[in-house]
Amino acid sequence: MAAPSFIPRAARGLLYAVLVAACLAVWSASGVRAADKAQPPRLFNTLEFKGKIKKLPKWMGVLRRMALWRGYFKDSSMDRLPSKAGWLKLKKSVAGKPPLERLKAVNRYFNQWPYRLDMSNYGQRDYWATPVEFLKKSGDCEDYAIAKYYALKELGFSPGQMRIVAVRDMIRNIGHAVLAVYLPDDIYILDNQTVMVLSHKRYTHYVPQYSVNERFRWMHVPPMKKKKTQAAPTARVQDRNNSDNGTLTAREPEKNNQME
Repeated sequence: MAAPSFIPRAARGLLYAVLVAACLAVWSASGVRAADKAQPPRLFNTLEFKGKIKKLPKWMGVLRRMALWRGYFKDSSMDRLPSKAGWLKLKKSVAGKPPLERLKAVNRYFNQWPYRLDMSNYGQRDYWATPVEFLKKSGDCEDYAIAKYYALKELGFSPGQMRIVAVRDMIRNIGHAVLAVYLPDDIYILDNQTVMVLSHKRYTHYVPQYSVNERFRWMHVPPMKKKKTQAAPTARVQDRNNSDNGTLTAREPEKNNQME
């Protein structure tokens, strides 16, 4: 659009410069916002390195055994399990509910199973169970996460939204596993330690080692921390044990080593 002829030439030049600067500012701001949106959230505030899952034989074994999976209680081998009625009731109750409500329902449902060590169930130190095996025998931390993973797939969540995460619990100094689910507003954690479904930001005592879904594996590196003045250890422990901020006390023993 041509500038009005009654505006002096010098003023017209200044006007054009202001308009160009304003357009550039708007374009730059929108570009920054777009870049921010394009950046995926950092799980437990760690750096991630994505790779193939071939080096995880236990998880690959689960995927192979689940190749013909059709869903919970959709074949005759599961018909007589007492948990069938509860699962069908859950599916009916969450139909049409927001994603977070579905996460909470699945977490509550599977956390009803008692915790059992792999050595007790399978005579092995570390065994990754399928959902059918979990329903029949229960299991330990990663077995809860796997059962919830496949349950949420049945309720409409995509594999790309979910990861099974092997973490180090820095309070108990043991290995643990949880399910992380990516929603548009945050990453939520389904943990067999609690019926609450909380943001990953609340679990400051979990340090992820790696995470997986059906396509990829991610290695995690925590950011470097600045040195701080060390407080009395007893005070820190007391604060954690008395808080209700997603930092939870132990409910059962887990593996003492990093999960394989």
